[in-house]
Parts: sequence; C-alpha cells; structure tokens
Amino acid sequence: MKKAFKWIGIVLGALIGLILVAGVVMYLRGTSNANKVYTVEPSNLTLPTDAENIEYGKHRAETLCAGCHGADLSGIENWFDAPPIGRIDSANLTSGEGGLGDDFTTEDYVRAIRHGINKEGKPIFMVAVPSTALLSDEDLAAIIAYLKTIPPVDHTLQAKHFTPLGYIMAGAGALGDLPAAVVSHDAHVAAPERAATVEYGEYLVNTNDCRVCHGQQLNGAKSPDPTTSWISPNLTPGGELGFWTEEQFITTIQTGITPSGHELNENMPWQAYRNFYDYELQAIWLYLQSLPSLPQYTE
Repeated sequence: MKKAFKWIGIVLGALIGLILVAGVVMYLRGTSNANKVYTVEPSNLTLPTDAENIEYGKHRAETLCAGCHGADLSGIENWFDAPPIGRIDSANLTSGEGGLGDDFTTEDYVRAIRHGINKEGKPIFMVAVPSTALLSDEDLAAIIAYLKTIPPVDHTLQAKHFTPLGYIMAGAGALGDLPAAVVSHDAHVAAPERAATVEYGEYLVNTNDCRVCHGQQLNGAKSPDPTTSWISPNLTPGGELGFWTEEQFITTIQTGITPSGHELNENMPWQAYRNFYDYELQAIWLYLQSLPSLPQYTE
C-alpha cells in the first residue's frame, strides 16, 4: 500500500510539474507576442485641409471610433475589465491631458489604426484593427485630419494591465491572435465609390467591425469578449433579416428596435451606426441581401 501511495505521489508531482512548465512556456509566449516589434512601410498620407473632407472624417469617426473611445473621443475607463485576465482603458484621442498629444504624428495614427502597433512598433490591444486596417487611404486621411481638430479633453487613463493568467491564456491562444499578427500591413488601400451599391456596402461592413462580432460569414459568432458567452445573430438572408424590408433594416439601426419590437443587444453599437448616412445604410442592406442564405451559427 505504501508503495502504491508513493507512486501516486510521484505521478501527481510529475503532472503538477508539467502543468507548471506548460504555464511558464505559455506565459513567455504571451509576453513575447505582446512585445514583438513590427516594421511597416510609411504611408506618406496627405491629410485634407478642406472643410468637406474634415466633416466626412468626423462622420466616419462618429460611426467607427466613438463606440470604443466615447462620444468626445477622450477614452473609456475599464473598456475591458476582467480581473482574472486584466484590464484596458481605451485611449484618449484628444490632445488634452492624458491624451495622445500634439506630438502624435500622422504616421503614428496610421500605425495604430491600420497596423495595430504603437510608436515603437509593438502591438496595441485594439480589437477594431482587423476592420480599420481596411480603411482606404482617403477615409483614413479624413479621419486623422478630423482627429487633429477635436477639442482637447483632460482625461488621464491607466496603462493596460494583464495578469500572469492573462499572458498565459494569450500564449495558449485562448484570447485569439493580436490584430498586428493577422492584418496585411499594406501601405495603401483603395475603396469603391461612395454610393448605395453592393460593393460599397461590403466595404462598410468590412471596415466597421461587423465581422468581428458576427463572424467572417456574417451568420453569427461567439462573442469576441472571452468573459461573455453571447452569440451574435445571423445577418445573412438565412436569419431574421431575410424577412425584413430595407426600410425596416434602416429603422432598426436608427432606433435600436427590431420590426418585432425587440431591443437590439446592448453589445450592438447601433447608437454609433445610426449616424450612417441613408445611402450608407442602403449599401449595407444591399450587400447583406446579396450574401448566401446561411444557417445561424451555434456553438
């Protein structure tokens, strides 16, 4: 009997040792990925100075940036807050105290928005990058030009903080890939003409986080937030949208209420998307209706 207990102890000790070694390996992998330096080609974007383009940049920022950075773009505290994993405040995009400041150059904006990296070339934790990386040069330049005009707001935020468990989970792939590791890092991107077309609707869907939450095929997906378990709805004609009209779709985005009277999930940023122009919502509708009819994603 004593010999049996001895062997059980040896086996348990070995298992615990293997778990600890695996944890250390995953932690080192997670920290290594978080500190990897990426080198990208300069964009050499020319920012517009005319009122029309800056106003368009404001429009794009209202639909794309405000959801994560707040209505005044001064950042949101505890934008991601999961104590076992860590916390992240979204950045203050203004030049006020605690903000990016006037020394944040055009290329710094491009690195963050298109490539998901900071001034030093290290990854930032901005989940929208797979979408914003697809912004055209024209749209990206207009957004940056607008950001340089917004009033300063004093709002000092905390630096990101990940726990050892967070780095272990990241190293194990449980938190997904860092945006900087998956985007193409193209120096220049073009877009279709702004019009109520399927092509422009696809561009808007691709650049506004729709696939981040609704999946690459847009038939629903598990939440990208590892701390929640909700599943997003199917946006293809195989889902509820297959029974809507264009008018009902536009009204839903503008009011947050579906044709059946249900409120949209709180995770759906319709408050930002209601700022889309009518022709943009029409384009998105046309694109969604052009998709193959797919069943709702389930785990």
